[in-house]
Amino acid sequence: MDKNILLFTGTGKGKSTAAFGMALRAVGHNQRVLIIQFMKQDESVGELSSLQQLGISVIQTGLGFVPRPENPRYPEHQQAAQQGFALACKAMNSGDYDLIVLDEMCGAVAKGLLEERAVTDALVSAPAPLNIVLTGRDATVNMIALADTVSHITPVKHALEQGVPARKGVEF
Repeated sequence: MDKNILLFTGTGKGKSTAAFGMALRAVGHNQRVLIIQFMKQDESVGELSSLQQLGISVIQTGLGFVPRPENPRYPEHQQAAQQGFALACKAMNSGDYDLIVLDEMCGAVAKGLLEERAVTDALVSAPAPLNIVLTGRDATVNMIALADTVSHITPVKHALEQGVPARKGVEF
């Protein structure tokens, strides 16, 4: 079986949710799954509890909202992303997983937390068989070209635009 890279990008809601659905499907087939979340740091979201109950390892390596590069805290976010990327590289080359979700990887590259070339080189060198899922806004042209499957999620409308606040079980 070959290596398979899937990418969910765009400005619409559901990129991470689609990746988590794939994780559920993989576990249903007794596959070994790891999720590494870049740019996220919130253990209260509902999906973490559910995924962990199913035995899916989720590692949050982000520090939350990423400030602009001129902000004094920006280097901390870069360091956190680098640590997450090191974990991802180790996991991709370990042979311990059938599916690895790199949640918000595209955003981490787009915001300059990770170098695109380092990420694409790591994806190219990851051994088969392995399914790798990347999510996040602003996927680069090179990341899109490298992926085997790409879904661009575009919003048509969102309840937040009508003043409906984020809902437990829907947005978090």
